[in-house]
Amino acid sequence: MFVREKKRIGDMLLAEGIISEKQLMEALDKQKKNWQKLGLVLIEMGCATEYEIAKTLQKQMGLELVNLSAYKIPKEILNLIPESGILTKHIIMPFEFDPYDSKYLRVAMADPLDIIAMDDIAVVTGMQITPVIGTHADIFACIDKYYGNAANQAVAEKYSQERIEEEEAEEQVNETVENAPIVILIKKIIEQAVRQRASDIHIEPMDNRIRVRYRIDGVLQTIGSYQTNLLSAIITRIKIIGGMDISEKRKPQDGRITHLVDRREYDIRVSVLPTVFGEKVVMRLTSKQNLTRDKKQLGFSEEELSKFNQIFNNPNGIILVTGPTGSGKSTTLYTALSELNVDGVNIITVEDPVEANIDGINQVQVNPKADLTFANALRSILRQDPDIIMIGEIRDEETARIAVTASITGHLVVSTLHTNSAASSITRLADMGIEPYLIADSVVGVIAQRLARRLCSCKRERSLTFQEKKQLGLEIGRDITIYEPKGCTMCNDTGYYGRIGVYEIMPISNKIRTIISSKGSTEDIQRMAAEEGVNTLRDSMTRHVLAGITSIDEMNKIVYTNVEDEQ
Repeated sequence: MFVREKKRIGDMLLAEGIISEKQLMEALDKQKKNWQKLGLVLIEMGCATEYEIAKTLQKQMGLELVNLSAYKIPKEILNLIPESGILTKHIIMPFEFDPYDSKYLRVAMADPLDIIAMDDIAVVTGMQITPVIGTHADIFACIDKYYGNAANQAVAEKYSQERIEEEEAEEQVNETVENAPIVILIKKIIEQAVRQRASDIHIEPMDNRIRVRYRIDGVLQTIGSYQTNLLSAIITRIKIIGGMDISEKRKPQDGRITHLVDRREYDIRVSVLPTVFGEKVVMRLTSKQNLTRDKKQLGFSEEELSKFNQIFNNPNGIILVTGPTGSGKSTTLYTALSELNVDGVNIITVEDPVEANIDGINQVQVNPKADLTFANALRSILRQDPDIIMIGEIRDEETARIAVTASITGHLVVSTLHTNSAASSITRLADMGIEPYLIADSVVGVIAQRLARRLCSCKRERSLTFQEKKQLGLEIGRDITIYEPKGCTMCNDTGYYGRIGVYEIMPISNKIRTIISSKGSTEDIQRMAAEEGVNTLRDSMTRHVLAGITSIDEMNKIVYTNVEDEQ
C-alpha cells in the first residue's frame, strides 16, 4: 500500500542537484502567478527535463517508473472514466488493476505527490489508488491514444449540431470558424498527430465523409472520420491559421502554421488541393529539435560516420545528399549544418520552403512572385561573404552552374538532388548541362539515403529461406536468424516503431574524378566506388536486417533486388 509522505517535488530535485535554490525560488514565484504544477514550470524554464523529474521521484519515493506505451489498457478501466477531462487536468492515467489486490487501481502520475489528483480519481472510479510515475509526454500520448478520437468526435458533433440548429448558409461559415469547437478540433488533430509521432496529417473529403489519416513511420493510418458538413469550417480554419486566402477554393494553396505542443514548437507546412469532393489538406509536421539531432542518432555505422565526417571536413566543394521525398535528406543536412554552425563561420541557406529556423544560420525563403528564385538568391548570397551555402535543391542548370562556381571559388556548398543512388547524382548534373571536368573539380562527396522502419521490440525471429540467402549474398548452407514484425500495443500492431537512416556514402576519390572527367557512366562510377569500399544502400540494408533492426520485407521495399537477374 502507498503511504502518503510529506515531501515536495522541489525539495527532491534540490536534494538530487537537478536544480539550484535560486531556480526553485523562481519556479515557485511563477507557479503562484500561473497556477501550474511545479514540475511543468521547471520544464518550461529549462531547469529540468521530464525524465530527470521522473527519475528523481522514482529514487526519492521508491515508486515504479512505467512506460505507458507498453501497456494495453483494458476497456473495464477506460469505462470507469468516460471522458478525459480529469486525466488531462491532473496529468494522470489509470492503466491496470493491481495484480495483488483488485480493489486497487494502478495510476501513472506525473506528480505522485498530488493528493487532490488521487482523491479525485478515487472518487470517479470508486477504487483505491496505487500511484506509479509516468512522464508528462507519455501520459498525454496515452490519453490521446485512448480518448483522442472520442474527444475529437465530440467536438465535431457539437459543431455539426450547432450548424443544424442554426441552419447557417454556406456563405456564413466564415463568420463562425472562430467558434470554439472547430478551433479545438483542429488543435486536437495536430496535437494527437504529434503525440503519435506522425510526420504528415491528411484531411481528405470523400463521397460521404471526411477521412483523417496520419503518416506514422512512413505509412498512412486512418485515425478517424467526420461528417461532410464540417469540411468548409475545417478548411477555412486551416486557411486562416496558415495565412491563405479563404475565398479561393479553385486553386491549390500553400501555407505555414507554427504550433506549440507539449512545450515544443512545431513548424507545419500546409498544402490545400481542390478535389472532386472538395479541398484536401496535407500538413507536414517538423520540429527544430527533430531536424537538428546528434549525427550519431542518424543510424550511421562507425565506417559511415567516418566517411560522413571526412566529406564535411572539406573547406570547399559541393556535397550532395540524394534520395526520394521523405527520405530524411533535410534532417541529414540540418544536422551537419548545426555542427558546422560556429561563431567564426557564416552559413547562408536558400530553401523552398525553410524547414525549420536555426539560430545563427541565415535562411532565405524562395519567393517566385518576387523573382527570388534559387538562382537569383544564390547570386545575392555570393555577395554576402558566405563560408557555407546550403541550397534546398538543385533543380536546373542555372542553379547547378552557380553552385559549381561557388564551390570552385572557395565555398562549401551542400544541396539535395532527387536521384536513386550516389553515382547517378553525378550523371544527373551532367544531364543538366554541367561540363564533366567542372563536376569532377567541384563535387567532394555524395550521400544517398533512405529511411527504413525499425522493428518494434515485439519482433519475432525466424531463419532465412534459401531464396533470401541468395538475395542477401550469404552462404547457402549456413543457418542464419533474422527478425520479422509481430505487432503489439506499443507499435499499434504494425510491428514497427520508429525509423533508421540507410546510407550510401561516396567520397569523390582521384580515381572517381578521372572517370567523371572522362564522361564515364553511372555504372563505371559505381564499379570504382565498390572497389574503393563504398557500401551501397543494399549493403547497408543487409547489415540492418542481419542485426535485427529491420525486416527483409522492408529491405525489399527500399532496395528491391531481383535475384534471377544476378545469376
